Amino acid sequence: MKKLAICLVMTCLSFTLIPLQLNAEKRSDPSSLPAPKPAESAEAKTLELRLNEIKAMDKSNMKSAEKKNMRKEVKAINHRLHSIGGGVYLSVGAVILIVVLLIILL
Repeated sequence: MKKLAICLVMTCLSFTLIPLQLNAEKRSDPSSLPAPKPAESAEAKTLELRLNEIKAMDKSNMKSAEKKNMRKEVKAINHRLHSIGGGVYLSVGAVILIVVLLIILL
């Protein structure tokens, strides 16, 4: 019993001391309408069209500096698409805690 209590206390302490990644962007007031999916927003569609244009380009005639600029643009577009998408992210520690709690409770 003493060993179980120590394990539970250590588990709780380890999860409370794990630093959380904060999102510093300004958020608007929550609305009752669900947020549009990334594929449905107009900005996401334009970004996807630009990515398709870049993929369809013939890059064999381009200079290395132009190719480098294209790679930077593709990375920026992909980063923007990921930030639009949002999503729910779980840390490994949270997943382990959920699994342990499920095992204990069930």
